[in-house]
Amino acid sequence: MKNYIKNQIIMYIEIVILSVFVFVLKEAPQSSSFLLAVNNDIGNKNVDVKVIQASQTELYKEGLYNPIYTFQGELTGYGGDCPVCSGRVACPPRMNVNKEGIYYDDKTYGTVRIVASSRKYPCGTILRFNVKKLSKEPIIAIILDRGVGGNVIDLLTESEAWAGKYVGRVRNLKFEVLREGWGKWQLLILKNH
Repeated sequence: MKNYIKNQIIMYIEIVILSVFVFVLKEAPQSSSFLLAVNNDIGNKNVDVKVIQASQTELYKEGLYNPIYTFQGELTGYGGDCPVCSGRVACPPRMNVNKEGIYYDDKTYGTVRIVASSRKYPCGTILRFNVKKLSKEPIIAIILDRGVGGNVIDLLTESEAWAGKYVGRVRNLKFEVLREGWGKWQLLILKNH
């Protein structure tokens, strides 16, 4: 119970920090001399907003944010603490989400959310979807888990309680597939880890 309360407090602090960050970005001047550095939640690294914007612009130029195809589906949520969950995702690198969290650091797309899908969509597939009640910006996620059927995408959240309260079930949601499965070079990297 103490871990649950601690995780909830950390989550709310992260939301406040992110909200302040978004507000500062909206209010910031758009001149080329403007530079903003933000501390992450560990407090030992600076994130240069110009670097992030430049890298995202580069990804758009390279076509990495252009969808390969789209599909309609449902979004649900789950937590690593669910009664039938082991805490480990089904796809390589088979990380323990109870210890490592709900995000994955993808070599191409950076930090993305983790989702579960049916076997219809290969492990390593990158999806983009927009659910305003969860985020003002589109969510970029990677399929690293299984356990649902059809076109249901199950978003990994901090806990089952959080998933039930905030995600629920979103029907007729448009999902954009940005990458289908792992690239061959990514599989080699995963195998060597």
